[in-house]
Amino acid sequence: MATLKSLKLRIGSVKSTQKITKAMKMVAAAKLRRAQEAAEAGRPYAQRLEAVVASLAAKVGQQSGGPLLLSGTGKDQVHLLVVATSDKGLAGAFNTNIARAARRRAEELRAAGKTVQFYTIGRKGRGVLARSYRDLIIHSIEPGDLGKLTFVEAKAYADDLIARFERGEFDVAHLFYATFKTVLTQEPTEQQILPVKVPAAAANDTSGAVVEYEPDEESILADLLPRNVAIQLYRAMRENAASEQGSKMTAMDNATRNAGDLIKRLNIEYNRQRQAAITTELVEIISGAEAL
Repeated sequence: MATLKSLKLRIGSVKSTQKITKAMKMVAAAKLRRAQEAAEAGRPYAQRLEAVVASLAAKVGQQSGGPLLLSGTGKDQVHLLVVATSDKGLAGAFNTNIARAARRRAEELRAAGKTVQFYTIGRKGRGVLARSYRDLIIHSIEPGDLGKLTFVEAKAYADDLIARFERGEFDVAHLFYATFKTVLTQEPTEQQILPVKVPAAAANDTSGAVVEYEPDEESILADLLPRNVAIQLYRAMRENAASEQGSKMTAMDNATRNAGDLIKRLNIEYNRQRQAAITTELVEIISGAEAL
């Protein structure tokens, strides 16, 4: 049984921890607002660019000699899973859920006889995946604070992926990240970024609309395809920034509540033992007085 002194020390320790988790919740709430605004502001542009590229790709895809980023390597054997997480923990299941989605996809591909490789952006994602796929991780990046990540940095990541694709290191690249829904909900998302995937709706468009492009579609795609990869990657990092803060805010709120419950239980135990000690002392005094 714990002594009164040890219980008192533990209560003080839990109270200190509760102050820390409460402060971290407030910091996460402040960062969440900015990160959410940035994520929501970037969605329309990323979605519209993706639609434009898909529309152009549906036209050029029917022609021979299309761009490599669109036509692909002609194979479907080596799949690169780009797993975007954060460098920091204490964010609930945010990092774990993204890594779990990537692992599930990897097992499906391996069961189909495909070769799987990992490209991690974020220390926490690498840590989770290294437990089972250490030899399959070909490159790792530590982006730091996701809220401060710039488009220039995201473009550098995209340029590296494109260079590896053009060298034939892989045939298909899948991006994994968390789409921010609400403070309580962050949805793990998978998106094929290389080669560009043309939606069936765009490929089967029979609306009959005639659109003329200046310059031609191939020239426009040559510029838009690399930019689209960078934009989609940057959008994923913005979504991750908001998701990380939302998950961290929820986790710290739960930790603060749990600390409060633990303090109540420890106080009850402390009071019971203190009362028992007082009662024992009174009994000893009374017994000694009667003996005299």
